[in-house]
Amino acid sequence: MTFNKNVELSLFSKENNPLKCSNRRSVMRFIGASATAAGLTLFLPKLSMAKLDDSLAHISNPRIIGQADAPIHVVEYFSMTCGHCGDFHNETFPDVKTKLIDTGKVKFELSPFPLDGLALRAHALARTLPESKYFGMITLLMSKQDEWIKAQDPLQALYRYGQLAGVSADEFNGLMQNRSLLEKIVEMRQKSSVSWQINSTPSFVINDKKVISGNLSFDEFSAEIAEFGV
Repeated sequence: MTFNKNVELSLFSKENNPLKCSNRRSVMRFIGASATAAGLTLFLPKLSMAKLDDSLAHISNPRIIGQADAPIHVVEYFSMTCGHCGDFHNETFPDVKTKLIDTGKVKFELSPFPLDGLALRAHALARTLPESKYFGMITLLMSKQDEWIKAQDPLQALYRYGQLAGVSADEFNGLMQNRSLLEKIVEMRQKSSVSWQINSTPSFVINDKKVISGNLSFDEFSAEIAEFGV
């Protein structure tokens, strides 16, 4: 069995989605979550669609990596199809994890901020997996970003990665067409846009006080959070 290739790819109209993928270094925004979390398994337990309603209740639960008592809380707002988000996750985040997260200085939260319908579906796939497996899927999708985004049939390519998580064709179809699930993620994006004036990705909020945006290098990222004690 194959999944439905005719799924509508967008809940967003161009008129209502003037946001962009950004590499700007301005100190103005929040939450970027790249999850190149080494060592996290990519082979995940099968998702039962019978439990999808229960899963929906956990969609908006925070996805955080790092020690709970870390003094600095960084939230990244990112889009799965944003090239600058991909660069940050693949190039900068490994150092952030090793030097800041693993050392107990920073806890890092990922929050969905999809810029288009395909990104929305990719976020939906990741967020419906068990929370302990979320970062593994993010790592996989961001490291293979060019392959599935630029595929002739991007949903087919996305489904192949879902298979590694044990997601069947029927389950994938259900996720891609579950409007309640997709609208919940859109709602999360809208709340962050209002609360933090997010209008580009990746953007990061630090300790609910400072907002920065852009595909920052590790040195640039460290400099931005230095005032909080790192």
